[in-house]
Formats: sequence, structure tokens, C-alpha cells
Amino acid sequence: MRLDKYLKVSRLIKRRTLANEVADAGRVLVNGKPAKASYAVKVGDEIEITFGNRPVRVRVLSTEEPRGKDVARELFEILES
Repeated sequence: MRLDKYLKVSRLIKRRTLANEVADAGRVLVNGKPAKASYAVKVGDEIEITFGNRPVRVRVLSTEEPRGKDVARELFEILES
């Protein structure tokens, strides 16, 4: 699954266009390296998103498309916020 789509379906970022812009601006790191919106997310990847001056780190638990909004939280675990 693409990084921008993953950020949207996991509800870390509300809109895919915004996720695309944030990733292309270099504010999303995957495993410590800047990643473009087209990066293919894999289970076990650590994603760090910078919201203003507050970084949020999560670990990818699943890349399957969720069936509803209540299971979106099961796609990742928060490591640091």
C-alpha cells in the first residue's frame, strides 16, 4: 500500500491529498529516512510524522484495507507521541 494511502486509511492524516503533500515536503520519515508518498509501506516499518514541532512515531502492524473506521486503529501502534 502506498504511504499516502496508508496514512489516510489508518486515519493518521485525514485526507490523502494532505498526506501526499506532507510526505513530499519531507515531514514523513520511514525507518529514519525521508519517504515520498509513493513509498510501499510494509508490516514492521516505523513511520515518524512531524506535526508542527511534535513528532509522532508509529509501527505498522497491518497494511490491509480496513472494513470500517473503528478498526483503523488496529493498523498501527503508537511508539512515541
